[in-house]
Amino acid sequence: MTTLVCVDVGTTNTRVWLVGGGRILARRAAPVGARDTARDGHDRALREGLRHLIAGVLGDRPADVGAPRCIAAAGMITSPQGLVEVPHVVAPAGLEQLGAGAQERVVSDVSDLPFLFVPGVRTVALPGAPSGIGASDVMRGEETLCLGLLRQGRIAAGGAVLNVGSHWKLIRIDEQGRVAWSVTSLAGEMVQAVRGETILASALPAGPLADPDGPRLLEGLREARRSGLARALFCVRLLHLSGTTTPEERMSFLLGAFIGADLERLQTTGSLPAGTPVAVTGGEKAGGAWTIALDQAGCPAQNISAADVESAFVGGLQAIVEAHR
Repeated sequence: MTTLVCVDVGTTNTRVWLVGGGRILARRAAPVGARDTARDGHDRALREGLRHLIAGVLGDRPADVGAPRCIAAAGMITSPQGLVEVPHVVAPAGLEQLGAGAQERVVSDVSDLPFLFVPGVRTVALPGAPSGIGASDVMRGEETLCLGLLRQGRIAAGGAVLNVGSHWKLIRIDEQGRVAWSVTSLAGEMVQAVRGETILASALPAGPLADPDGPRLLEGLREARRSGLARALFCVRLLHLSGTTTPEERMSFLLGAFIGADLERLQTTGSLPAGTPVAVTGGEKAGGAWTIALDQAGCPAQNISAADVESAFVGGLQAIVEAHR
């Protein structure tokens, strides 16, 4: 049974798994990531966090499981704010390109095991966008997830993945099963900023998102398309003053406004034609809101559960390790 340590470093969180025989044998996570390096000006917090997480899953290794051969790592760990910077490969990029672009290194103060660092993918030509900065995009980690989803049959060549987190990122898969391009917005962070740092804070519920209210979500979507995002957001305050809506309904309207602004751009540029199947990953409540909007727009959407996202990411890392041999 081949054993592998898998690592996903994000902006704020890091996850580590011990994988053997295609199964997850142990998992650990900690609230440390690339943001700590950016804030502190050094990577000591990330190094220390990784050292403890990796030692933790190795300590959980069952007695009948052999020692892992390496640590496969993707995500922000290969960014300038990560552990070892690895250049992006240029889209279109599939398993062959990612395997060839991966770099082997030993980081002895983190682990004695060798690392295989997976590159991200850079888009240099975005459909519907003139040449320049607006035609470019980057990802680190989502390429690995996409390969895993393809391997599982959760997405097919020609489809799309929408990852909903602090950033909202649409990734198109070409007919050869490669990452064709991506486009990213800061909408996830903007939603949180509006909830906590604007006059709308008192109009919106605190705590985790609830299941979206479909009619209010679509009302917010239509308002953003009709009058623009800034005006649609002010309508949340008007709904509050009217006394006719609950905080949860207003939150659905606000989510719909952000989704409507992004979806309008994706459709008018031809990035997301009607009929395109979309796998939605990330925040399950915001993802559920996107699923409603995509279905309304004629793009059949499926929400991928957190457990399936985890297994797909690990499967993508395994595939890249095999391709790198």
